[in-house]
Amino acid sequence: MVDQVGKERFLDALTHLGGSAGNVRLRETLQWEEEAYAAVKNALVESGAILTGRGRGGSVLLASGGTVEVQERQASAPKPTKAKAAKANGNTGGDLGFEADLFKAADKLRGNLEPSEYKHVALGLIFLKYISEAFEAQHARLEAEDYADPEDPEEYLAANVFWVPPEARWAHLQANAKRPEITFVDVTTGREKKGDIGGLIDNAMEAIEQANIKVLKDVLPKNYSRPQLDKTMLGELIDLFSNVDMRGDHGQARDRLGRAYEYFISQFAGAEGRRGGEFYTPRSVVQTIVEMLEPTQGRVYDPCCGSGGMFVQSERFIESHQGRRSDIAIYGQERNHTTWRLCRMNLAVRGIDADIRWNNEGSFLRDEFAQTKFDFIMANPPFNISDWWQPQLESDARWTHGTPPQGNANFAWLQHIIHHLAPRGTAGVVLANGSMSSQQSGEGEIRKALIEADHVDCMVALPGQLFYSTQIPACLWFLARDKSANGLRDRRGEILFIDARKLGHLVDRTRREFSGEDIALIADTYHCWRGKPDAVVAAGLEPYADEPGFCRSATLDEVRGNGHVLTPGRYVGAADVEDDGVSFEERFGALRAKLAEQFDAGLALEKLIKAKFAGVGSNA
Repeated sequence: MVDQVGKERFLDALTHLGGSAGNVRLRETLQWEEEAYAAVKNALVESGAILTGRGRGGSVLLASGGTVEVQERQASAPKPTKAKAAKANGNTGGDLGFEADLFKAADKLRGNLEPSEYKHVALGLIFLKYISEAFEAQHARLEAEDYADPEDPEEYLAANVFWVPPEARWAHLQANAKRPEITFVDVTTGREKKGDIGGLIDNAMEAIEQANIKVLKDVLPKNYSRPQLDKTMLGELIDLFSNVDMRGDHGQARDRLGRAYEYFISQFAGAEGRRGGEFYTPRSVVQTIVEMLEPTQGRVYDPCCGSGGMFVQSERFIESHQGRRSDIAIYGQERNHTTWRLCRMNLAVRGIDADIRWNNEGSFLRDEFAQTKFDFIMANPPFNISDWWQPQLESDARWTHGTPPQGNANFAWLQHIIHHLAPRGTAGVVLANGSMSSQQSGEGEIRKALIEADHVDCMVALPGQLFYSTQIPACLWFLARDKSANGLRDRRGEILFIDARKLGHLVDRTRREFSGEDIALIADTYHCWRGKPDAVVAAGLEPYADEPGFCRSATLDEVRGNGHVLTPGRYVGAADVEDDGVSFEERFGALRAKLAEQFDAGLALEKLIKAKFAGVGSNA
């Protein structure tokens, strides 16, 4: 029999995670065995305290929504009958634990340093801490083995752990963090030199790169010794990271440091505003794309990968659904070298093996994967960029649906992505709303060609304020090379429209975010539409049905009738108004009586004001 204490622990942990969580993640948070977790979960489901979600790994949701705020959002959001229960894989930024506290403490040390500069200082040290934590854990394991050599780099390579030379280990940096002058051997020259903690960190970064040159060549920041950087601040930052247990109860350094790294990236993106949005896509937007595409097997690609958020969420999706990381291969390209380094470090902290390439020309002019096709493509290209065109692109093979306008790259990105889709490939792309309806410079003709070729699978209208880089509303394009069955429902000649503009909640005065329930609502709607009825029912969902004001499946003829405009609001219509049982005559009579009262009150107020003014005149 399940005891009350176990139930309370379960509910407390679920509440702390924002009211909803994947079963794998919640069980790891509780640190319970699978059998004990299942017993408590089943008892709470039976009592009605929690609901279960769909998916291979499954998820659970507080029946009360966890908080008043969650309940209010649930009450105001559209609820299609198909969304039998909400799900949430990972968090969307709302379930902050030690990461938020760590960032607040680190940010206090920033002083007058700009976020764009401090970002690399803090993230580089988090990466260094991770490298050292993972190394020390493997070092301890090797010491416990009879015939292993803890100082043999090959022992670490075999365990997929970075080799960390003695001069780069965190304990060495911590021991020297507050010393004004340090003598050390320069790993580049082999000569002894004097410097400060900044020089010691640079030397450690260089040592790690040299020891792991195939993976980390030119990746790590090495400018900590510059005079403008406050060395006292560096020492305090090392102390801060040293005093936080990033390994967790079971030595889970990779997960905790990965969460810290990802959270720091998001906070720096927010602090940098428009420039920050260039390297970071809000996590809830990424989760929406990942949940809809479900990249579980095959090649995953992002042609403008930024700091790698799409890849991190893909890996997290696989883990939460009890899949294997090795089932997907990750490829990406990034034009900004600094952002490319952030991405490489982000993936390394997560232990994600990926082929991420950089060149300063970008995916249009120098496509690093020109001959490669991908099963899943996810991208958040910069909106409406105007300086992308070069004459050599005029007759490019990618422009099969029309040459994109030189002043806007939106339809260049879409065609680049379609060009790279495998025969059964699917893609999710974030673009500005104008891409759905613009007729300028031939964009309308290209959009028409994409629709007539039946590459457009689903369109999602997003609310405003989701992005750091812009306040304008955006949309999600979901593309498919082939929409025929292939284990799913044959949806050729149809497009699903979802209007999600009423979803989301404000996390601060300027930025909105999707909750786990919002993401589940959108993703489940798409999967119910795309999946075969028996598979939908087996997943615990209800068959797809149009819902006025939220979703509608439209034919190509209907889209043609709307001039090939893809704005969801044109198709989903207005939400049904609930009938409260009051007749029109009764309601009209009440409104007329109320209006008469307001007229009478207005006349009385007018007489009073005139009387007051008359008194003022006579007293004068």
